[in-house]
Amino acid sequence: MRHDKVCTHLHHSICKAFGYETIDKWYTHMPKPVYEEGDITVLWNQSVHTDTEVRANRPGIIIKNRKEKTCTLIDVAIPADRITVQKEAKKKLKYKNLCIEIQRIWNLKCTIIPIIIGAIGIVTRSLGKNLEAVAGKHSIDQVQKLAIFGTSHIIQKVLQCEA
Repeated sequence: MRHDKVCTHLHHSICKAFGYETIDKWYTHMPKPVYEEGDITVLWNQSVHTDTEVRANRPGIIIKNRKEKTCTLIDVAIPADRITVQKEAKKKLKYKNLCIEIQRIWNLKCTIIPIIIGAIGIVTRSLGKNLEAVAGKHSIDQVQKLAIFGTSHIIQKVLQCEA
């Protein structure tokens, strides 16, 4: 749930930045699998089919820009705070083969952008730069709040079960 909320927030902001019709409030935004207009395609939770087998072929959001000949893979994770830096490195490594295949098949320069927020709000040093690289308006504060609210929700459920 935490992952999906952060991803939905990013997706809503990306769609607004590219001028796609969206609901005003991000939290009521229900992402469609494909948004396409002109040279920009935004894919939500879609597998990329390649000639060679690539296990990690389904990042959270894919942005294809045919005019600029770029493809951006965005994937979100909300791990335990102590492993945020390792998780960021793993995400980049996880999608490396997919990026290579996209460059070969689609002839687009591919970039991997991991968005990693610890369960209680710890962020990596590169999160600000990573958020800036994503189309739309995003803030570290907002994604931190979403991750923390999600953790709070999990804790409330656990405490209710124990009561």
